[in-house]
Amino acid sequence: MRPPQAAPAESVVGAPRPAGRPDPVPAGAPAGQTRSAAPPRPQPAAVHHAVLCVNAPAMAASGPDGQLRGHGLHGFYRSGVRVVAKMELRLGGMEPLPLLGTLTTAAQARFLGAVRLPGDLDPDPALTVERLRHADGVETVIVRNAGSRPARLPLEIALGTDLGPVGDIAAGHRSPDLPGQVQSAGLRWAGPAHSATVSAKPSPHAVLAGAGVLRWDLEVQPGARWSVELRTELEATAPGPRPPGGRGTGVPLPWAEPEIRSDDPRAQPLVSRSLEALGGLLFADSDRPTDLYPASGAPWRFGLAPADALWAARLTLPLGTRLAAGTLRALARRQQSGLPAGQGGPGRLPEGLLPGALRHAGPELPPTCTATEATLLFVTVLAEAWRWGLPRHEVAELLPAAERALGALRGGLVDGLVTDLSRPVEERAAHPVAARTEVQAQAHRAALHGAELLEAFGRPGAEEWRGWAAELRGRFRERFWIDDLSGGRPAAGLAPSGQPLPAVASSFVHLLDPGLCADGGRHESLLDREQTRLLAHRLAAPELDSGWGLRTLSAKSARFNPLGHRSGAVRVHETALAVAGLAEAGHENEAGALLEGLLGAATHFEGRLPEMYAGEQRTPGCPPVPHPAACRPAAVSAAGAVHAVFALAGVRPDVPGGRVLVRPASTAPLGELQLTGLRVAGEPFSVRVSRIGVAMVEEASAELQLVAR
Repeated sequence: MRPPQAAPAESVVGAPRPAGRPDPVPAGAPAGQTRSAAPPRPQPAAVHHAVLCVNAPAMAASGPDGQLRGHGLHGFYRSGVRVVAKMELRLGGMEPLPLLGTLTTAAQARFLGAVRLPGDLDPDPALTVERLRHADGVETVIVRNAGSRPARLPLEIALGTDLGPVGDIAAGHRSPDLPGQVQSAGLRWAGPAHSATVSAKPSPHAVLAGAGVLRWDLEVQPGARWSVELRTELEATAPGPRPPGGRGTGVPLPWAEPEIRSDDPRAQPLVSRSLEALGGLLFADSDRPTDLYPASGAPWRFGLAPADALWAARLTLPLGTRLAAGTLRALARRQQSGLPAGQGGPGRLPEGLLPGALRHAGPELPPTCTATEATLLFVTVLAEAWRWGLPRHEVAELLPAAERALGALRGGLVDGLVTDLSRPVEERAAHPVAARTEVQAQAHRAALHGAELLEAFGRPGAEEWRGWAAELRGRFRERFWIDDLSGGRPAAGLAPSGQPLPAVASSFVHLLDPGLCADGGRHESLLDREQTRLLAHRLAAPELDSGWGLRTLSAKSARFNPLGHRSGAVRVHETALAVAGLAEAGHENEAGALLEGLLGAATHFEGRLPEMYAGEQRTPGCPPVPHPAACRPAAVSAAGAVHAVFALAGVRPDVPGGRVLVRPASTAPLGELQLTGLRVAGEPFSVRVSRIGVAMVEEASAELQLVAR
């Protein structure tokens, strides 16, 4: 989910009323009467300054002072419901002076404040208040007395909740607090569908249910400490299906824990903190606890978004295939079922379609549906996971789902191009929409990957898909290229009339991602060699490269907005795709410059890159500007950061063929780089890249033939 006004990226939003135009007069109103001004819409919650702990399906958010004040996003959440909105602490009637508020891990935060004893003449505070918070709903408060006399004063914690859904809260809606009831060692609140409790250990000396306050009368001796543990819990009071849970006890992470050594000290914390963030986003369906898949991001899309989940699984394949397998199985269970496209009556969606929301595409391009992206990406992730070593029997179990996805592609063609697979066939014919460039690239890649799978597993149709892909390449090179004074560039898409859409956008990076194929090679691109060279120069130019990463829209556009989701902000995973694609295509200097932008931004975000940030030009002494509505963490940005570093080693396996190609970036933008703990064919794989770009494989399965180029 995402705030509907500030971030319409995943929702269909009505167009705003033009400024200065009055609301229409109601029918039957007396002449001259005008409608009174509508109340202002609530402001969406902003999270760029929030300390956000995440451990799926739970999260907690507050300001840097640690106080949960009941406004904005503040609170403890579980399964999309705010369990507690307010948890304000006062010691002796005073709020602690905030000193520190930071994440210690993706799931935990530490807050530290100071309190001076009443009447104390010493300017140094005698008392400190430490709050250790876990996303799962447990908070420990520790009061320490470093003074010379006993501290006798009350500790009060004010509590409250609305049990509101995170989607409403994100949009700025705040329901009144529910009345509290005294429960042993704490308070309880009941709503129509859920109830929440906060219990304390040790028990409070007084519970004021009407005010929602727990109170302790403290006496802390010099040099001593006192602590209390607060535990929040949520219970469903109405029957319903069990929501997805997080990674259960005893279920291992679905990837290997790598070790990274590099001459650039920024690489290691970026990879480790990105993986830690991704680990906090892992969900599992209640009936398949080991099939882990990532949520899109917290706090707005804290659930399964198929396209984002598949991207995260694909970009972390060097660490093993378990996340890809769990994600693919979870999505295969959610595929659109029914008759093939064109059968079953009007409005029938094609079989094999994966769910997906409508995505805002900026001011110069029409919206897109992530169902198309996810359906095409399903085939690619399965094929590449097979190349990385997903066992053959697991691939075979998922192959029918991939065939259904290819069937959805076959039924979604309009004039040989791919538009929006989620629209019924008759609607696509009656109301055609633009054919976007990145969709053609994703469809081309899916067709070639599908052909490989079909051929390897003895299923029909491989040559048909290869032929279709070749026709699409020719069609694309003929119709999607715009000549200009710089040599030319891809069109962002084709309008239904066939007119090229001239926007210059970061979505071009998908043309540099043709996909992994046999012998560790790359599939043929929709662009020829010269067009790829021109695109590389365009991506490296200041109109797209902000110095912190790629802007989603050229800074030369009249509609450029550095905070626009698709009109100028930097989206991390697209920059990561550009780094990898440029390096693999031989444009290593351009790749290194973009990687430097990501690494530079990561230092300002403490190694935890958000989903996006402002596309303002990098200037000395100024950090990147955060985006108020960015998910933090986000699966695709966390996985993309890992991918950008790992891509420099150039490890490209073909486990079915018994080979692995290692072709690192010869410019070695990180200096010497050593990656230990990767996984190829399910076995440890380690590689070291020297400062002159020469690779040495230090650990690999004995079943693989090593090839260097």
